[in-house]
Amino acid sequence: MNKARKRVSTTAVLYWLVMSILFFDIVIQWNKQWESGLEADAEGESGRGQQGEIRKGGTSGNAVDADPYADIRYLALTFDDGPHPVYTPLLLDGLQERGVKATFFVTGENALEYPELIEHMQEEGHLIGNHTYSHVELSAVGQEVFLEELAKTSQVLEEMTGEEIIYVRPPYGEWNKEIEELCGMFPVLWDVDSLDWYSKNTDTVIRRVLADVEEGDIILMHDGYQSTVEAALYMIDELMAQGYEFVTVDELLFD
Repeated sequence: MNKARKRVSTTAVLYWLVMSILFFDIVIQWNKQWESGLEADAEGESGRGQQGEIRKGGTSGNAVDADPYADIRYLALTFDDGPHPVYTPLLLDGLQERGVKATFFVTGENALEYPELIEHMQEEGHLIGNHTYSHVELSAVGQEVFLEELAKTSQVLEEMTGEEIIYVRPPYGEWNKEIEELCGMFPVLWDVDSLDWYSKNTDTVIRRVLADVEEGDIILMHDGYQSTVEAALYMIDELMAQGYEFVTVDELLFD
């Protein structure tokens, strides 16, 4: 009886000894895994922090290479049919006050009559383009006459400015590839038509343009009306306040 009890007692002691060893081994392994997890988390947090810095500003090299003009929205303001002896000077003065450059598509006959205004445009950095000699419509006069009008106007303007005339605004937007190949000029149409010649109303022109204009647009206007001058200067102020910048069509299309 005593021997049996002794065997049971010895067996129990051995059992609890084995179980204790296993328990402590499990605790040690779990502790190692827990510490490894903390290290991994710490490395993960460090990695996310570096990525956050890259997203915010990147390396110093990226900061140097970043385009400082990436957030600027550009528009091109264009005026046809001039120069006008009364309204073009008012428009030019308003553009100069605002530091804005525009594109003027002039007719040859008006350029000959008011050469001082062509000189004024050039001196203030505006782009001067060809709008035919007498504002002819391609479908009405035919290809030969149309080409003659372009050539005559380019000659007039080149003699006045000393520069080659590259850009053309065809009256009524009529153009074709054959004409382009024969004259060697680059046609500039438009995205937003102010219809200023139709309404001759300042508020109407302003509402129409501001409702339609988007980044990268070319706006069509005519510098032969008081209402156009008033509308153009108001729109410039409004759009510049919205973050737009005005450039000439060559800058908008090719820079």
